[in-house]
Amino acid sequence: MDDFLKFAEMIRNSSKTVVFTGAGMSTESGLPDFRSDNGLWKEVDPTQLASVEAMEMGGEEFFSFYRDRIDTLMKVKPNPGHHILAEWERKEVIAGIITQNVDGLHHRAGSKNVAELHGNLREVRCRRCQKIFPASLFLESRECAECGGRLRPCVVLFGEMLPVEGLTKSEDMLRGCDLFIVLGSSLQVSPANWFPMDARKAGADLVIVNRTPTPLDEMADIVISGSIVEVLEKVNAIRENGMGLL
Repeated sequence: MDDFLKFAEMIRNSSKTVVFTGAGMSTESGLPDFRSDNGLWKEVDPTQLASVEAMEMGGEEFFSFYRDRIDTLMKVKPNPGHHILAEWERKEVIAGIITQNVDGLHHRAGSKNVAELHGNLREVRCRRCQKIFPASLFLESRECAECGGRLRPCVVLFGEMLPVEGLTKSEDMLRGCDLFIVLGSSLQVSPANWFPMDARKAGADLVIVNRTPTPLDEMADIVISGSIVEVLEKVNAIRENGMGLL
């Protein structure tokens, strides 16, 4: 059976489908990934700019780096793949999304049940009073408008633990999952690769869509290399028009 037909059939037969997204989901919106030849870390040492130590030092480089990232995110839009996933959630085709991404594009596309493993760049918070503000404030000031404390992005920096909320929400999503779909993750970093492995061990089917091979490809029922947007559009068309159409 054609992989796209099989993929659509798996979704149709699943009682609980969970989607896991990585940087490849966002590159099709024009954002760079992290470790490729054109990635964000190609000419930047993340431990120097995106770490707790860099934040504590309070240097201009840390703030400039995140101001630039926030400014870039405000200029990009969710791609058609983000919108398809949001539609699938509304129609209860999928139970939710676990994401490594901090760009907030799933939320902007309309997805509601999103577990953000690495925090987000949609918001910043005060390190003193912990109040949350829109990330746009970080473009104007380093200081909290309420207490004058220093602002920081709501992302997980190098040297910090992953947020308990994101992990707990992810574990709740996995409970009872019988289809786990990976979109745009190399699955080379923990705990990213734990989730598909745990789902597979619990008996779930596993589909991986990524431009390059992953360490878990041999474990998957379907592996598709190519554009995530194109794959989701094809599978969605099959779902909407009938299992015999491609």
